[in-house]
Amino acid sequence: MKFISMTAGALIALAGAAAAETYVLDPEHTEVRFSWNHAGLTTQHGEWADVSGEINFDSSDATATTAKIDIDPASIYTGLEALDDHIKSETFFDVETYPTITFTSTSAQQTGAERMQLIGNINVKGQDVPAVLNVKLVFQGAHPLGAFIEYYEGEWIGIEATSSLLRSELGVGEFAPLTSDAVQLEISAEMRAGGWPE
Repeated sequence: MKFISMTAGALIALAGAAAAETYVLDPEHTEVRFSWNHAGLTTQHGEWADVSGEINFDSSDATATTAKIDIDPASIYTGLEALDDHIKSETFFDVETYPTITFTSTSAQQTGAERMQLIGNINVKGQDVPAVLNVKLVFQGAHPLGAFIEYYEGEWIGIEATSSLLRSELGVGEFAPLTSDAVQLEISAEMRAGGWPE
């Protein structure tokens, strides 16, 4: 199979597909995780639970793929409530003033049989910062649960995407580089063609 597509992520297509299609993120089966090094001692992790977005692509032209992913920064979960509150505060994401983090692609390129890069910008605290999502197609076709559960009917894709970002460039660089400036982003997403009926 020839890959052609996403991201938060997400975004892929196959040569056998006939035309441009819009895939909508399944909020129940999409995870946006991040990790960072804590003062050289350990790797710590967090996750945003509230994610939405869609990916559009045409199998005849992979470079025409587009994606837009929205994250609610207030939906953060690290396992430590005090840390969650601190990350939501004005010192970091200032979620009351800036209630959305958005990745918007500006271009795309195929990098392998089932791999793609989405190049674009991530908007954090009102500022656009260049970002690249490295995307791998894991699945495309009828969802294995579609024959049993109506929610899963239709055409689906599953993707894994990664990126590396610098906190200092995003306006959330407190304690960097003592606590690592570099943050690793991971997206696991299931997406349904056309979304769901209202």
